[in-house]
Amino acid sequence: MQLRKEIEPDFETVERHYPIVLRAIMRYTEYCDENGDEDLVEYNKLANFLHQLTGKDMAQFNLWEWWEEEGAEVLAFKIVLPEPQRVHNITMDEVHEIVKRLKTDIYTSPEDGSLKELFKYHLDHYYKLFLERNFNSYTPI
Repeated sequence: MQLRKEIEPDFETVERHYPIVLRAIMRYTEYCDENGDEDLVEYNKLANFLHQLTGKDMAQFNLWEWWEEEGAEVLAFKIVLPEPQRVHNITMDEVHEIVKRLKTDIYTSPEDGSLKELFKYHLDHYYKLFLERNFNSYTPI
């Protein structure tokens, strides 16, 4: 089932910002490898740049040691994916589709190399946050 545009993750924004953010993360890593950043000047520049681009608080992301987590690509994706918004008049079919997407492989198309296909397994936080923002009684498990 296709969800309404205001419910679906905003992959248009992801497509625009992902290469910029990934490049910034990799440049910061290269800088640290060559020069270090004990005073966090470059880290703060990166965090400020990413905040200006996305509007997100960068404190929730591990910009310093991304290699110990899921990698720079997943980090860049999570940074650029806009957070879900409040939506009115959500139908029960839409709720079922969101839960289905949380529980199963949500895209059945063959590997096409798109960012949507590449990061399909990293949308759980998006959908959980969507449910949390739109339903007072939602309790994540």
